Amino acid sequence: MKMKRRFIAVDQMDYIGTETLKRLRKVIEGEQGGISSSVGWQGGGSFVYCELAKSNALFMDEINAAKKEDALKDIWKRMQETGNLNYKINPADITESAEDFNALSLADKKRFLIECLDKNLLYIPVSDIDSEEYSIDAEDKRLTQEFYNKI
Repeated sequence: MKMKRRFIAVDQMDYIGTETLKRLRKVIEGEQGGISSSVGWQGGGSFVYCELAKSNALFMDEINAAKKEDALKDIWKRMQETGNLNYKINPADITESAEDFNALSLADKKRFLIECLDKNLLYIPVSDIDSEEYSIDAEDKRLTQEFYNKI
């Protein structure tokens, strides 16, 4: 920003709101760290913050937040209904091995369910943005189209 470059920042970590956005706001306000004096930085600029629309990442969030095994059973049922499972997973095999699954600790059950998810579908692919399955609102669709048309 201080070098008058246009950029896209991408982050998967949860500190975007506590670190990255605060830092960008400080730079816009004229923060004088780093190269500020050498480039005569006085502040200015802007940014747009967007998040990817979650698909299987929603299941990951639910799995990680689950406190009881009943919640995991409900999540597993809904995971199977979406069809967004890892291609190596055959739900029938898991049903046959239910006793083994039930013997796992809560933490191991969570890890197992996360491994069952197709990690390529953590977020909604832009090609599926119009699918009724995801209920993407019109404004998000417009912003997405605007973004991709400018690249």
